[in-house]
Amino acid sequence: MDLRLSPKDRIGANSNKGKKKKPKKTRAKTKATKAKPTKRANPSRKKSKKKSFSLGSAFGFLFYWGFVLSIWAGLAIVGIVGYFAMKLPSADTWAVPDRPANIRIIASNGKLISNRGKMGGEAVAIQELPHYVPAAMIAIEDRRFMSHFGIDPIGITRALIGNITAGRITAGGSTITQQVAKNLFLSPEQKIGRKIQEALLALWLEKNYSKNGILELYLNRVYYGGGAYGIEAAAQRFFGKSARNLSLGEAAILAGVLKAPSRLSPDKNPKDSAARARIVLNAMADQNYISIEEARAAAIDPNKRIRTRVAGAEYYVADWVETLMQAYIGDIEGDVIVTTTIDWDLQKYGEFLIKEVVTEHGQEKDFSQAALVSLATDGSVKAIVGGTDYAQSQYNRAVTAKRQPGSAFKPIVYLTALENGFTPNTMVNDEPFSYKGWSPKNYNNKYVGSVTLRDALANSLNTVAGRLAIEIGAEKIVQTAYRLGISSDLNPVPSIALGTQEVSLLELSAAFAPFANGGEGVIAHIITRIETADGELLYDNIPTGPGNVISKKHVAMMNDMLSYAVEVGTGKKAKLANWPIAGKTGTTQNNKDAIFVGYSANIITGVWIGNDDGSPMDGVGGGSFPAQLWTDFMARAHKGLPVTALPTMQWQINPIKETLPTNNETNDDRPKNLVDLFNNLFDDG
Repeated sequence: MDLRLSPKDRIGANSNKGKKKKPKKTRAKTKATKAKPTKRANPSRKKSKKKSFSLGSAFGFLFYWGFVLSIWAGLAIVGIVGYFAMKLPSADTWAVPDRPANIRIIASNGKLISNRGKMGGEAVAIQELPHYVPAAMIAIEDRRFMSHFGIDPIGITRALIGNITAGRITAGGSTITQQVAKNLFLSPEQKIGRKIQEALLALWLEKNYSKNGILELYLNRVYYGGGAYGIEAAAQRFFGKSARNLSLGEAAILAGVLKAPSRLSPDKNPKDSAARARIVLNAMADQNYISIEEARAAAIDPNKRIRTRVAGAEYYVADWVETLMQAYIGDIEGDVIVTTTIDWDLQKYGEFLIKEVVTEHGQEKDFSQAALVSLATDGSVKAIVGGTDYAQSQYNRAVTAKRQPGSAFKPIVYLTALENGFTPNTMVNDEPFSYKGWSPKNYNNKYVGSVTLRDALANSLNTVAGRLAIEIGAEKIVQTAYRLGISSDLNPVPSIALGTQEVSLLELSAAFAPFANGGEGVIAHIITRIETADGELLYDNIPTGPGNVISKKHVAMMNDMLSYAVEVGTGKKAKLANWPIAGKTGTTQNNKDAIFVGYSANIITGVWIGNDDGSPMDGVGGGSFPAQLWTDFMARAHKGLPVTALPTMQWQINPIKETLPTNNETNDDRPKNLVDLFNNLFDDG
């Protein structure tokens, strides 16, 4: 079967069969056909029209949607700003927070010792500063500061372009006002919300403060590194002078530090600091704050080290004073000025001597630290050197540390003996003995037999001091120590006679003061006056003390014995031309500590040498380097002063001929009298 289809067999092939075509349609088709050649006569015109129409439409489209998007972007920005603004406290509660209080500590002559407090320095008014100090800050940090409204669009745009070009953040667009806002009110986090709040607060600052007021806030609170907040703290920290006295070059250095306080610190990286200062000076010249010639003259050679202030031993003084402030005036609500008893020249000289002895002899003799305390006979402290290098160790070995004083404690033992009937000429036995398992031995393991108390103290005989402690009772020795001003806890055991109880160098030295002043007890003190920055008096020292603590007779006896100890005994290396002096050495077991405390009628000074870890030294005793250092220091302290004798008086010499028996134990805890001691204290055991 043939299934092929012809054209007539397809669907619709005969649908119009028999119908006539409408003339209208034919005519329209003809007309349209005739019109075609006319339209094609200028094909370029049609193309031009289409092109023109496309460009216009594109521009219109872009303009329209750009306008729409800008409106939406503006609304979004307003919304975001409003959102973060709502997170801020109400504007009527905004206020610049008080600057943390500063404690300005000065020596007796007005010399600044140090500033203490969170900021590290006091606030200064902008009018007190040389004109180039704030100018340096403006020139390098915010050149349009005086003209912008708190936000600098030009600076922001320039920073943005620079960051995009560099492919990383190389600069910020924050103004000085924005930095003040951030430092006063906000955290340092780099988030868009915080930046928006910073900008709002900057606008508020510009509305409520003058340009100089904002700049003053900035100068007094910005961080310069090294723990220094504010221009005054930085000037003192790096140059040892007030910001009021900064040179142009120093002002440029401090302005340059702000970019990177750690990296550009003048004491740690003087080369980069000097280079940055040159950029600051050039910027100042470009903006006509200074001339080109002034910029060149003030520039510091990067190859030369910038002279900066070193944290000296006076910082030990400042630390101690700071700990006392609460007890003196309670909470500190504003800047205060504290006048101390410190003699600046003696303080620095003591520091020099301490460093010198450790540098020259420390390695050879195995010691690494030394400390010094010096005070007047009324207890006012003249110098405190707490160690060889404050920058390396802030531990105060003169005030805070407690060490065994060794034989330097023996004057307290001998005074107690005098007050209980002994005299400097009382005869005692220097021989080994044992008492309830305790067997003291002399430093050199040599014994001389019968000896006076004067000779025993001068030669620091341990067996004699031990016998005295047993005879008079350790409890009485502790009571005497407390009466003289020792404040450390003391355990009343016989070994206390050998200086085994730990005390500070300060309290030990102060305990010698009654020997120097005629028997009056003292309270070691360092603060004489505290006042506000406006001059309001908060504290004024009134000389006080425990009164008379030693009779004049016993003062004379002690001065007789302790002068002899310096003249012929273990302290004979201590000298003071033309001045009557007295003192006592102290050396602990295995030469772990070496001490000398000595005095004139004018001043008492104690010196300690040793190691923080208590390791032994190589043959260093109290009569060696401590006594020599004491001599050098006291010579400076007495320069130009009239010679004054130590307090003395006639006292009756009534030597006890008997000697104390030797080397046995007793069954009685305490002998009731000297005769009992002779007859009953020691037996074979």
